[in-house]
Amino acid sequence: MTANELRKKYIDFFKSKNHVEISGQSLIPENDPSVLFTTAGMHPLVPYLLGEPHPAGTRLTDYQKCVRTGDIDYVGDPSHLTCFEMLGNWSLGDYFKKDAIAFSYEFLTSPDWLALDPKKLSVTVFEGDENAPRDEESATIWKENGMPEDKIAYLPASDNWWAAGPTGPCGPDTEIFYWVGEGIPPVGSNKKTDSENWMEIWNNVFMQFNRIDEKTLERLPKQNVDTGMGLERTNCILQGKTSVYLTEVFQPIIAVIEKLADYKYGTDEEKDKSVRIIADHTRSAVFILGDQKGVTPNNVGAGYVLRRLIRRAVRHGMKLGVDRSFLAEIADAVIENFKCAYPELEQNSQKVKSELTQEESKFRDALKNGEKEFQRLLPNLMKNPKKEISGKVAFRLYDTFGFPLELTEELAAENGFTVDKDGFKEAEKKHQEASKSLDAGSAKGGLAEQSDVTTKYHTATHLLQQALVTVLGSQVAQKGSNINNERMRFDFTFERPMTKEEIAEVEKIVNEKIKEDLPVSMEIMPLDKAKAEGARALFTTKYGEDVKVYTIGEQNNWFSKEVCGGPHVQHTAQIGTFKIEKEQSSSAGVRRIRATISGGLPLDK
Repeated sequence: MTANELRKKYIDFFKSKNHVEISGQSLIPENDPSVLFTTAGMHPLVPYLLGEPHPAGTRLTDYQKCVRTGDIDYVGDPSHLTCFEMLGNWSLGDYFKKDAIAFSYEFLTSPDWLALDPKKLSVTVFEGDENAPRDEESATIWKENGMPEDKIAYLPASDNWWAAGPTGPCGPDTEIFYWVGEGIPPVGSNKKTDSENWMEIWNNVFMQFNRIDEKTLERLPKQNVDTGMGLERTNCILQGKTSVYLTEVFQPIIAVIEKLADYKYGTDEEKDKSVRIIADHTRSAVFILGDQKGVTPNNVGAGYVLRRLIRRAVRHGMKLGVDRSFLAEIADAVIENFKCAYPELEQNSQKVKSELTQEESKFRDALKNGEKEFQRLLPNLMKNPKKEISGKVAFRLYDTFGFPLELTEELAAENGFTVDKDGFKEAEKKHQEASKSLDAGSAKGGLAEQSDVTTKYHTATHLLQQALVTVLGSQVAQKGSNINNERMRFDFTFERPMTKEEIAEVEKIVNEKIKEDLPVSMEIMPLDKAKAEGARALFTTKYGEDVKVYTIGEQNNWFSKEVCGGPHVQHTAQIGTFKIEKEQSSSAGVRRIRATISGGLPLDK
């Protein structure tokens, strides 16, 4: 079974269980400052998991592109990826544990679907603690579906409890594992006693409780199910492969790398590792750049991660002896492989390849500058009696100039020095911890970030975009936004800095619309109808899919009309006073506004 077939089978199965297929969304989370990228399939569904009605109903399924950077330094082994696909299904106050578990087991084991050997499956459930009871309900349901008792492991909250944050929605989960060891797993072997040969392939999260405080849980009136299956891992299992890189997901990409490097994958483990890093990082960069809200390489946030992925891929290409620009050629293979599932990659292919080539060129220049910087530092380094370059200096060369540690060691050796590698690792670790704070909570993704203030900011972005179009013209289009309780950030297409007069006029229009106390209404309709009525839509959806359209102003005399998931205020006077704090460049052809709001009326409950 190919990845394309697996993706289709999953969607078809849940459609047969009365789920509606919805569109996967952008890799760049909308108005979620807790993470840099969409890290899980549930990310785009946050408002609906918190109670907003979804236009497609209460049973949903989709496939979603995701990026997680927490394990970036492990990429290169046979299984870790930065970019991956999640297959998901959701119940929004509809079915709960019984149906969710039955669906999972049927899809995995039925001859009509994946036909996996039930003897090679095991599961984990929450063992209970002082805060919440043991999840005997899930264990009993598993047994009713045919799971032997010795294949059910009870694990602590660190393994089998999901939470949005210190307070808010939470609950137990049950994870499904597949035996990747030899033969049939021995009796009594489950994840608790033998994790090396078990690979997690599916997780069912049961949003069962609301945490009031550290010691108080209350049962949610509307309980949700959030599930996810990793496409690449499951695909690997179905094909009996030992590595995700041996499946057709990566083999066409690796074939291009083999040709570029004149090297046959599988010949040398160290070189194989470089091939895997190039394949994963280039694929990730193509997905990020080709996204409908794609960022470009820069020195902060998601742009910094993208830059690091590209430069790491280039560095490993150089290790394989590729001494010219090459990422655009690999990008062609990525786009060809994934354009059917993700048509935006082909639509944005020229931009993707152009940005990759530009960043490659910048990196090669940076390496030259790094070597110049090393030579500049050399006289002072020569005074060091230990003949050792400190870890801090080595890391600064790496972080500022992209100068890899091994190049610093090479230059140091030529001049009779060593490098404090432990100090380098310590400096790198501190930097990673700071970076990870933005990309933390891979399964939490913004559920804890919703508040009245962020809701006000969310509606303010709609007013801001329309005001920008009014003042600057129709070439303005949103390229992304980021909101927290303190401020909003709004990126938009525009080729030059705004003048002071233009900034003042935009701010004035937004505040006028707030003072007019315009009504904010929502209507569910097909995307084609929304566009016909003049609504802005930043994304494409499945054919015939219904969307939420938020209108600011009267229906026959509106100021703003956008396709959006919400949440929003009920009338604009609730927003408060709007102030643009800064207007600056974000990347080529994209400007960024930072703004704040203050005051405003309380939200209706």
